[in-house]
Amino acid sequence: MSSDSAIQIENLAKSFGSTQAVTDVSFTAHPGRVLALLGPNGAGKTTTMRILLGLVRPDSGQALIAGRSYAEISNPAGRIGAVLDSGALHPGRTGRQHLAITAAMIGQGRERVSAVLAEVGLTDSADRVTSGYSLGMRQRLALANALLGEPSVLVLDEPANGLDPAGIRWLRQYLRAFAARGGTVLISTHVLTEVSLVADDVVIIDRGRSLVSGALDQLTSVQGHDLEQLYLSMTGTQSASTSISSPNPFTESETLR
Repeated sequence: MSSDSAIQIENLAKSFGSTQAVTDVSFTAHPGRVLALLGPNGAGKTTTMRILLGLVRPDSGQALIAGRSYAEISNPAGRIGAVLDSGALHPGRTGRQHLAITAAMIGQGRERVSAVLAEVGLTDSADRVTSGYSLGMRQRLALANALLGEPSVLVLDEPANGLDPAGIRWLRQYLRAFAARGGTVLISTHVLTEVSLVADDVVIIDRGRSLVSGALDQLTSVQGHDLEQLYLSMTGTQSASTSISSPNPFTESETLR
């Protein structure tokens, strides 16, 4: 995997009519690490990811993958794999058929389809129609689809949604192994206990602003909190840069590395 596969988000802003979805978000996701994007519902996490993937145009700021916008990447499937919605499946098609369609579009063959099915543990269910898939199976199929192009970057919105405990453990191990091979992983999630086990770095955003970002162990050590306490103290205050219980030693969007 390429060493230049970092994600850079700088001063991102986006409004939809009178609604300011993202006001000022900045962070970097580094190769060989898993970064978790945390925030309440409506904080701007998904909008930030959609801007990164070229699905939404920002009002200002930039979202780059290895120094380029998504639109500037000549072979995006070979650089970045993404899962924003695992539910967009034709109920009458099998899992293998869904992947074969994507594979044909990006120049991959049947062998790669079989490989990613095995990689996500869906080989035995590959020829069943997806109307009979559980939510967890749909999540695995969506991840398989993201992996078809052999990307060096993964962007996953709530990837553990619908997975049982064994599936969550499998996902954690997979993402850790992906990062260990030099990949860059960006996930959004509400499962704070799982973040503590899978993430190297975290970004906490609220009301469209990045409040703090950095290495998880450093953030919790300096603040004197575990991740749950840190998250609640940052998102439970009216100020974007002040903790409820004590003065916040970080400036807004400050990064610890």
